[in-house]
Amino acid sequence: MNKINKLFSERGDRKLLSLYFCAGSPTLDGTANVIKTLERRGIDFIEVGIPFSDPLADGPVIQTAATKALKNGMSLRTLFSQLKAVKDEVSIPLILMGYLNPIMHMGLETFFQSCAESGVSGVIIPDLPFKDYQETVKPISDRYDLRVIMLITPETSEERIRFIDSHTDGFIYMVSSAAITGAQSSFDQAKQEYFRRINAMNLRNPRMIGFGISNSQTLQSAYQNAAGAIIGSKFVSLLDDAHGDADKALDQLFSALSYTPAR
Repeated sequence: MNKINKLFSERGDRKLLSLYFCAGSPTLDGTANVIKTLERRGIDFIEVGIPFSDPLADGPVIQTAATKALKNGMSLRTLFSQLKAVKDEVSIPLILMGYLNPIMHMGLETFFQSCAESGVSGVIIPDLPFKDYQETVKPISDRYDLRVIMLITPETSEERIRFIDSHTDGFIYMVSSAAITGAQSSFDQAKQEYFRRINAMNLRNPRMIGFGISNSQTLQSAYQNAAGAIIGSKFVSLLDDAHGDADKALDQLFSALSYTPAR
């Protein structure tokens, strides 16, 4: 069974926490250590960012991390090499998150084959058109038992959400707002209504809420309205401040979230 499906099927009522970081930032060779540290400290699954020069959906924190990673020499091939080196030491799901341009440059078949060989369980490609996913990407990803995770936003229609829910597997990434990534102090009434509206749809796939989670208030709001939360910008900032020391960054993150790992 794919590790993503296994995690969600076995979680029971436990809420999940996923963290995102950009591979190659703040240091080129820190990827493996960050992954192993996050697993050891109780993170449920990890999104590993593929750095790209024009990350349209990302705010300044992740854009800066991507720029630093590229300057450090990170590439898709280097990332796959790093992941292969630790695949037998990592048991939680790894999800690659990146834009279509570098993936197409590598070639879809090579990319998904490399994912499978590197212990990756799924991918998130924010700028992948759903039509292209269905016609071109899904047949390849299915062949390698990889989940392609789709995003929804407050602007996504109910018809579109149900269509995505019917044609994907793993989980749905529920973006808290239509804006770029970045920490928020709270979720306003409009976002709360969006969460309630999606809850009422009783979708087949579990949902994870991301974009803007940075403190106890936003984390608990995500936990009340989904299977769990995804944190990116806040952890990326802390990891950079800690010069790549993932333990130190996690200590600060858990304190900000008033969070104690459940496992």
